[in-house]
Amino acid sequence: MGNRLKNKVAVVTGAGRGIGRGIALLMAEEGAAVVVNDLGVSVDGRGGDTSAADETVAEIAARGGRALVNHDDVSSFAAAAHIVETAVKEFGRLDILVNNAGILRDRMIFNMSEEEWDAVIRVHLKGAFNCSRHASVQMREQKAGRIISMSSTSGLYGNVGQANYGAAKDGIAGLTRVISRDLGKYGITVNAIAPAAATRMTATVSDEARQKRSQAGVAGMGAEARSLLPRPQREAEDVAPFAVYLASDAAAGINGQTFVVMGGIISLLNYPAPVRTITKASRWTPEEIAALFPSTLGMELFNPAPARES
Repeated sequence: MGNRLKNKVAVVTGAGRGIGRGIALLMAEEGAAVVVNDLGVSVDGRGGDTSAADETVAEIAARGGRALVNHDDVSSFAAAAHIVETAVKEFGRLDILVNNAGILRDRMIFNMSEEEWDAVIRVHLKGAFNCSRHASVQMREQKAGRIISMSSTSGLYGNVGQANYGAAKDGIAGLTRVISRDLGKYGITVNAIAPAAATRMTATVSDEARQKRSQAGVAGMGAEARSLLPRPQREAEDVAPFAVYLASDAAAGINGQTFVVMGGIISLLNYPAPVRTITKASRWTPEEIAALFPSTLGMELFNPAPARES
């Protein structure tokens, strides 16, 4: 395939299946030694079957690559440290971290339990922090490294029934922007990818919910991106090539950015920025705002969930 990651060492979390597996396989094909991390839990985070990560490692080895398996829990601060230690101990360094591990506990906000909220935040957001924190120590010593975290359009645009998942994924985008500033001066880049791909997670979503989410997601995209949607089936492996690019030396100047990757589309997202602004020399009154808002800030606002007619 290539040598874009020759002599590099990567950790890919959640690499037993789906997007993580695709990234681990392609990074190995591009020359990286890969630590394949996966607990092997079900989509909702319960149970455990270590065979998924083992199979990814075996596939890399069968293709002539180098890989080893790790079954640590990214949501544990100490276990995340062990993931990084495993890479350094076995391969001598750590150049690339891909924060991909995740679970789903979908529920409408009025039905969501505290445990369902905590479980998803713990794996996605805390897991990304845990692994990034420990990886950053090693990368800072090396004065080089790449951290790539999976965000989601569920957080960037919003999806029905995913308050926990969306908050975690938008949190990862914010985490990316902040730690890119912490680490950039040490030669470390930190970026996020919001993938749209068919995985076992998306397979749990009902057709009705998928249609609503697709409409909301497409509405949140720019007109240019909407016009480029090339095919309905977007595969998990579609994300890997861009992850490899971000991990390569060619992407040394890309830092603190979030990209949407879906099928053949790769989109750079803007930083949050004002769309319209109203100003006055003194404090606004509620009456002034009510009079001015519809023709200024409120122009062409999109309501993702208008009230039902009774």
